[in-house]
Amino acid sequence: MTMLKASDIWNDITAVRERAPLVHSITNFVVMNLNANVLLAAGASPVMAHAHEEVLDMVAIAQSLVLNIGTLEPAWIESMRLALGAASQRGIPTVLDPVGAGATPYRNASIALLLDTASPTVIRGNGSEIMSVAGSNVQTKGVDSGAAANDALSSARALVERTGGTVCVSGATDHIVDGGRWALLANGHPWMTKITGVGCSATALIGAFCAVQPDAWRATVSAMALMGVVGEVAAEKAVVRRQGVGSMQVAMLDELQLLDQTTFEQRLKMEFKPW
Repeated sequence: MTMLKASDIWNDITAVRERAPLVHSITNFVVMNLNANVLLAAGASPVMAHAHEEVLDMVAIAQSLVLNIGTLEPAWIESMRLALGAASQRGIPTVLDPVGAGATPYRNASIALLLDTASPTVIRGNGSEIMSVAGSNVQTKGVDSGAAANDALSSARALVERTGGTVCVSGATDHIVDGGRWALLANGHPWMTKITGVGCSATALIGAFCAVQPDAWRATVSAMALMGVVGEVAAEKAVVRRQGVGSMQVAMLDELQLLDQTTFEQRLKMEFKPW
C-alpha cells in the first residue's frame, strides 16, 4: 500500500507557491472569479480563456488545463474539446469537473464528447457526478450530489479503468483513487457546501498541483488535502468571530495564502486503504 506523508504534501504546496504554474481554465460563469482567486491565493497563475480563436495558443503556454462544464453551451464545449485534444497531444495534465452530470441529456452528451476526445488526467466530482459519468443511473439535484462519496467507489474504479487516470470523489470524506492507490481525506467543514464554487475551486487547485507534481494521484491528494484543511480552519475562525459563510469565503483565501506547515500537518486527516 502506497503511503504519503503530510510532509510530502507540504512539499507540493510549497512547489505551487514557488513555481506559480500557469493554469488554463475553461470554467463556468458562476465560479470563475472564485476559481481565479483560489489559484492566486495558493500561488498559481490562472488564465480564463475560452474563445475558439485563442484556446490552442493558450494551451501551448500553460502547464495544465482545467475543464468545468457548470454553465455549458455549445461554443464553450467546442472550446473544451479543442483545448483537451491539444493538451493531450502536448502532454500537459488535464482535469475535468463534470458539474451536474446526469442532470440533463445535453450535459451527459457533452461529457461523452469530451471523454471521446481524450482521457483526462484527473476527473473530480461529487458522488452523483462520478456515478453518472461512469454510466450509473443516479438521481441528481441540479449540480448537487444525490449520492454519498462512498456510494460512488465502484463507479470511480470503472472510470479509472476507462481513462487510466486518477478519479477524485469529493464529499464529507474525499476518496482519491487510481489504478492501485486509494487515499481518504476527512478534513473540511459542512459550511463549505454553502459557498458556491468551493468544489470547482478544488478542481482548479488539482490543475495547479498536477502542473508541479508529475504523479497525478499524489497531486490530487495534495490539492484536496489543502482545500480541506483550509476550509476547516476558515470555518472555525468564522464561528469564533460570530460570522457566517460570507466571511468564511474570504478567510479561505487568506488561509490558502498564509497557512503554515505546522498547522497543516497537525490538522491533516488522511488514511490509505488497499485498492
